[in-house]
Parts: sequence; C-alpha cells; structure tokens
Amino acid sequence: MPHRPIYLDCHATTPIDPIVLEAMLPYFTTQFGNPASNTHIYGWEAESAIKQARSILAESIGATPEEIVFTSGATEANNLAIKGVAEAYFDRGRHIITVATEHNAVLDPCRYLQSIGFEVTILPVQPDGLIDLAELEQAFRPDTILVSVMTANNEIGVLQPIAQIGAICRSRNVLFHTDAAQAIGKIPIDVDRMSIDLMSLTAHKVYGPKGIGALYVRRRNPRVQLAPQLHGGGHERGMRSGTLYPPQIVGFAKAIELGVSQQIEEYKQTWLLRDRLWTKLSAIDGVFLNGHSTQRLPGNLNVSIADVDGSALLLGLQPVVALSSGSACTSAKTEPSHVLRSIGRSNELAYASLRFGIGRFNTEDEIDRVAAVVTETITALRQASRSYSGR
Repeated sequence: MPHRPIYLDCHATTPIDPIVLEAMLPYFTTQFGNPASNTHIYGWEAESAIKQARSILAESIGATPEEIVFTSGATEANNLAIKGVAEAYFDRGRHIITVATEHNAVLDPCRYLQSIGFEVTILPVQPDGLIDLAELEQAFRPDTILVSVMTANNEIGVLQPIAQIGAICRSRNVLFHTDAAQAIGKIPIDVDRMSIDLMSLTAHKVYGPKGIGALYVRRRNPRVQLAPQLHGGGHERGMRSGTLYPPQIVGFAKAIELGVSQQIEEYKQTWLLRDRLWTKLSAIDGVFLNGHSTQRLPGNLNVSIADVDGSALLLGLQPVVALSSGSACTSAKTEPSHVLRSIGRSNELAYASLRFGIGRFNTEDEIDRVAAVVTETITALRQASRSYSGR
C-alpha cells in the first residue's frame, strides 16, 4: 500500500475514534430496532440507547435531555434554528443579526430569509477575526428577533466572546443562536452561563460519525419556539420529523463523552503541536498568521503565504500532508475565502493560504515532517517564480 499523507484537516472532518466505533457496532447488527417501535424489545433497546445518548449530550453543555433535538448535522441544525425562529417569531420582527465570517450554513439561510422579506445585518470583524461588541450593540433594532454568531470559526479557529454576546442578547430579550460545530468537545460550553438559546452541534468534528448532529433548543427562561422545517411523523417533539438512527446517535454521544473527559489533556496536546508548527513556519519570510494569536481553537493554524501560487502550493504538499486552504464545504469554489477576505487579506494572500487542523492522533514527528515539507515547497516555488520572471 502506498504511503498515505499525514492528516491535518481535522476542521473538515476527524477520523472516528475506535472507542466510538466499538460503541456503535451493536446498533448495526443485533440491536437494530426502530426507537419509535414501542411494542417489543428491539424498539425498547434502541429507544433506551437514544435516551442515554440524549442525556450525555445534554450534560456536556449544561442542558436538559428534552432540549436536545437530533438532526442530520450542523447544517440542518443551523437551518432549523434560523428559519425556525424566523417563522415562529415573524409577528414580533423580521430583523436578524449575524457575522461576515459565519459558515455558509448560517449565511445562506439568512440570505434566503432576505429573499422573502426579512432584513439581515451582517457585522464585519476586526483584523483578528473578533467582532466588535460595540458594533453588535448598535446593530439591535426594536424588530430584532435573532442573533447568530459561531463559537469557533471553521477556517481561522477564532473563538468569539460567546458569554458576552449572550448577555447582550439576553438584556434585550433577543434570542441567541451559536454554531458550535467546531467547538463542542474541545472547549468548555455551558448554555446557561453563556446565555445561549439555540446551539448547533455535529459529531464528525469530534471523532464521531458523519451524518448526525443536534440542535439545543432552550425550554426555560425563555422557552424558545421553533417552526419545524421537516414534517412527517412528529418526531423530536414535533421539531424534526424523521426516524432516528441509533448507531449514529450512540456514536455521537460516545464521541462527546470522550471529548469532554479528555478535554484538558487534549487541549494542551493540540495547543503544543500547533505552537510547534507555528514556531517553524513563522521563521519563513512572508508567512502571516490569520486570526487572533491566542483566542482560537488549540489545534487550528491558518496562514497566508506571500509570493507563492496557492494551487501550486497545495499540489506540492499533497503527497506528504492532507490539508486544505479553507472550508471543506467551499473548497471546490474558485472564489477566495470569504473569511480571509473579511479579515482584510488580499485575494492573492487568501488564495495562498493553508488551514492546518491538528487533532487527537497527530504526533510531534508528523508536525516536524509537515513543517519541513511546507518550508521546502515554499522555497522551491519562490525560486521557480524568480527564475521564470527573470528576477
């Protein structure tokens, strides 16, 4: 078998942890029942497993089990939160606030709502990727019904001041939604302490399976109302119809359980590996860090590199390291990253960017090998460019 490249694209997805896979396997085979089948043991087993998983997920964020609504992933959770609030509260107002660096799973639903008569304020970010809280406060209007700000950015890893944003929203009786797909299991989250009303989650960013996510929906102080976006059976207390899939849900819960139990140790591990890589890359002329230097996910490093062609750089690195230049959901597009453009990077620097997503299974040796090949590739591309241009 040919040598596979070192995987440093953990913001796109993570490998399933073997412990997670082991927990899932019985629900593919012997315990395969439909949790809605309440007349026999197969259904009871599945329903019991989902009940336990719901409790694990709720405990990890300081919620109650009844506040967890399972979805197919964070994209569906974002759509349910944003469109669901818009439909349920349109008689109170039709104004929504979000941020320029949000994932398209937030920005696109907001654009859709604009097309049917809602108004959306898209806040800019500062050069470090953080929003200006004063600008947020100025953006509120009497008809504002929702603020949506992601916890951790999927490209530059920046951690927004979620607790402060939540407090501002709560003081104005405006609902607060956050996309925490990249944050869950990696940093502490408490929905009460952070005044979060709706929160989107997914499993595959935290060593769980793809195709499963959840939306936290607050049931008390305030009780959030949602208009369902999927109809056909009334599952999940009427908020999301569709047969629940026990293998994925069990895997999701196990992944979160592992992430929370190992959070402090893993945070330190990935932080050290990230700093090890940055120390080596920052020694290269014309390499710029994207996003706040410390207020970011521990395993995230996003850099822009001057005087190189972005496509040639990625092509040169492919045999040794698997990574991306931005969001995996938009990597096929030819436009520069909207996140990097939002923090002031030129088109050239946005194209010539690398997003390193360091994870649980990476090692110091891998980091050193990647740093060496990135350095070599940048040097070779710059030399070739100078030779070609006659400089």
